[in-house]
Amino acid sequence: MSASAPAEAVAAAPAAPRATHGARTPLLALPEARWAAAATVAFLLALPLQLLGTTAWLWGPLYAVAYVAGGWEPGLEGLKALREKTLDVDLLMVVAALGAAAIGQVMDGALLVVIFATSGALEALATARTEDSVRGLLDLAPATATRLTSDGTEETVPASELAIDDVLLIRPGERVGADARVVDGASDVDEATITGEPLPVPRTVGDEVFAGTLNGTGALRVRVVRDPSDTVIARIVALVEEATRTKAPTQLFIERVEQRYALGMVAATLAVFLIPLAFGDALTDALLRAMTFMIVASPCAVVLATMPPLLSAIANAGRHGVLIKSAVVMERIGRTDTVAFDKTGTLTEGVPQVTEVRPEPPYTEAELLTLTASVEQHSEHPVGRAIVTAAHDRGLPLHPVEAFESAPGKGVSGKVERANAPITIAAGSPHHFGVEATTTPGTEVAVLVDGTLAGRLTLTDTLRPTAPEAIRALATRTGTAPLLLTGDHEHAAAAVAQQVGIAPGDVRAGLLPDGKAHAVRELADAGRTVLLVGDGVNDAPALAAAHTGVAMGRGGSDLALETADAVLVRDELGALERTVALSRRARRLVVQNLVIAGVFIAGLVIWDLAGHLPLPLGVAGHEGSTVLVGLNGLRLLRERAWTR
Repeated sequence: MSASAPAEAVAAAPAAPRATHGARTPLLALPEARWAAAATVAFLLALPLQLLGTTAWLWGPLYAVAYVAGGWEPGLEGLKALREKTLDVDLLMVVAALGAAAIGQVMDGALLVVIFATSGALEALATARTEDSVRGLLDLAPATATRLTSDGTEETVPASELAIDDVLLIRPGERVGADARVVDGASDVDEATITGEPLPVPRTVGDEVFAGTLNGTGALRVRVVRDPSDTVIARIVALVEEATRTKAPTQLFIERVEQRYALGMVAATLAVFLIPLAFGDALTDALLRAMTFMIVASPCAVVLATMPPLLSAIANAGRHGVLIKSAVVMERIGRTDTVAFDKTGTLTEGVPQVTEVRPEPPYTEAELLTLTASVEQHSEHPVGRAIVTAAHDRGLPLHPVEAFESAPGKGVSGKVERANAPITIAAGSPHHFGVEATTTPGTEVAVLVDGTLAGRLTLTDTLRPTAPEAIRALATRTGTAPLLLTGDHEHAAAAVAQQVGIAPGDVRAGLLPDGKAHAVRELADAGRTVLLVGDGVNDAPALAAAHTGVAMGRGGSDLALETADAVLVRDELGALERTVALSRRARRLVVQNLVIAGVFIAGLVIWDLAGHLPLPLGVAGHEGSTVLVGLNGLRLLRERAWTR
């Protein structure tokens, strides 16, 4: 396991990143992966040599390497569990593999070992990557902060040493070093990593700011209100780690019965060996019958009854832009009955756009947009950039600006030439200009020319085109209306909910990260099986708490991508409903395969116990059932399985 990347003192950046940047653990840095790779390579070298009929002295040692490399760790862990009076399926598989080798089925045993070793390596990698991203989240908060002493002197101190009531200076472009309250100054603060809001929010005296958020163009003096160990960022880390640890693992069917099956198989194998021996059978005959029983009764076909349908479904979903991280996740998705969405970056693009231009006479829409974009062209605020983009998209020429001024949290102003006469243009918050705001959803910008209202512009986050249809399809598939959980304010949440078809009663707005996770846990406690879709750092605790967390692939933070159980690689929300349907088909095939495998195992076992099952016929029946259930599961690789 690699150590996390050291936290950096973050200087000015143009915009808050939506991703964390912890060091990622390479696959081969994990011992489980190295042993699995060694076992796989040895198996792949031995198999063609055996099939070509070469001497066993060539392929035998290679198979031995595969057995040792892939089987020593699960075997050791199984023995440790046995000391605690627990028999797990890993030890059972190792014993079955050794039993197969003992009666000449060396290749079958080696394949079983390789499959289990590879599965363990992938699980270890998923755990390591999640831990890396959780630690990398701490990079969002600066390592140092500028503290002001009682006489106004500045001193640079580690952020971890800050105390409640310390006064900090946050310069333009710096990250906030602690959860604090503004005591002097005004600025726009990008809080996307905490609340998910797409636009920076104005912060002035009395407002709270969070550690790790990015200050805009104004300087702030803030008073620390929380200990560094209790900041919102620190709580996000704690929530993700706790949810990851305590999230009840959904197990595949075979794993839910492995204890009883393993104990029953071991007891039966011993009985098959000892009872005939006690009645006078030869040792060789008794051992051969017992090994034959172990082979035909081993759960290879049952394991393959479960995995091929789920792995085929994973591969099919992957071709269509949905990355499912494990077979357990694919099985669990099909049980979803409640879907919850984040808003910004999930149902919306997370990019503001000018959606309405309302001029006052005598101005036209084109004139109002031209004047506003002209004065905003020197602004670094996302609203200003969106207005300039709108003007460019319409082919409107911008006027040169003089005496440009920017007031953080309020707006911008400047002078331009219009009709050979200089005019003063001001654009910003209606409240700042004493203009009554309207109830139109979105961010409203009032535009004044020489102190007189010239019009208003409205900007809203862009809705994803597929969102309404995805909501309808999921409601039909799960039988429950989807929910909206967002850190954005109520008006913005209500506007998006109305556009996509989510009822007002299913909207929860103004949620911080712990609030989202709490909402998910409430649903789970009420008996719901929750699938949550999100994209940001602020969604990570809820993604971890949900039965299934799904992250947006293109704009998602590293933490969200690693915490989630699945990723929409192309951000296509419509693929969610098809994935749920595909999972349910896979689960039906698993049941079919379990019936087939059970019938074969029961028939072979009864034959071996009631009569004399020849070893070659037992192996053929065992392998035949394994191949049959494998082929049945591969049906989900077809394109029809996705579109049906």
